[in-house]
Amino acid sequence: MSARSSPASARNREPILEVLRRWLPAEGLVLEVASGAGEHAMWFAQALPGVRWQPTDRDPDALASIAAWRAEAGLPNLLAPLELDASAEAWPVEDADAVVAINMVHISPWEATEGLVRGAARVLRHGGVLFLYGPYREEGVPTAPSNEAFDADLKRRNPAWGLRLAEDVTALAASRGLEKVERAALPANNIALVFRRA
Repeated sequence: MSARSSPASARNREPILEVLRRWLPAEGLVLEVASGAGEHAMWFAQALPGVRWQPTDRDPDALASIAAWRAEAGLPNLLAPLELDASAEAWPVEDADAVVAINMVHISPWEATEGLVRGAARVLRHGGVLFLYGPYREEGVPTAPSNEAFDADLKRRNPAWGLRLAEDVTALAASRGLEKVERAALPANNIALVFRRA
């Protein structure tokens, strides 16, 4: 299978990288959950040569695409993709310096986000960060019309999907000992939420 590409990945990677640079360690293991096509994994591994980037996904087609990007890039710090279901009780990686999930929370059931936060709290070393990116609803903040339309489309595709309330995600993270340390507004009505394990 060839490497799949997404125009959105090219548009949002620089703003995401800017936030990641503030929080990722200079060295260590970054576990990316729900890597999708793998385009981000390849690009971030290239931009952050000091870290080892571990892409994962639960979908066989995504894993094949990630492997194709990895073969094309030939980066020593981009690790072979692993199968990982965020909601599973056991993950194939036991400890990490950071956990990154880009555009996962709204395109999966809430149980997957619960599993993501639970798993991140389990594998993150002290001081490690959980980085989430995507569109969210926020209390007291009008939701952009484009995000309202996207939310409706997601729910048509799967009633268990949809934009989550950022405050619900923050409360979930807090219940697992992950403190919110940054909320960054990013282009196209997306935000980054960064949490740190005490």
